[in-house]
Amino acid sequence: MATEEDVRRICLGMPGVTERPSWGQPAWFGKTLMARIWEEGVVTVKTDEREALSAMEPDTYFWTPHHERSPKLLLVRLENIDAEELDELLQESYRIAGAPAPNAPK
Repeated sequence: MATEEDVRRICLGMPGVTERPSWGQPAWFGKTLMARIWEEGVVTVKTDEREALSAMEPDTYFWTPHHERSPKLLLVRLENIDAEELDELLQESYRIAGAPAPNAPK
């Protein structure tokens, strides 16, 4: 089971990622938004595998009508994922969000 602290640790361990609020929730930014707490126990990430992941594990991966227009956004129930798999998702989200400029503050 992963936690919000795992999300924070993984995100802030990537070069140039910063944390700041987005819609009143903790969010992490590379060049653009890469992850955000959607609600307690649920994180939003970017992935190229949204359809496949949600089809294989709908109890873990899903989206809401709010996310329909953004085909890369996926919600993840942290209680149903381990930190290693979360790390892989966040690495992909970081790649999709774009790495920050080399001189960006850490």
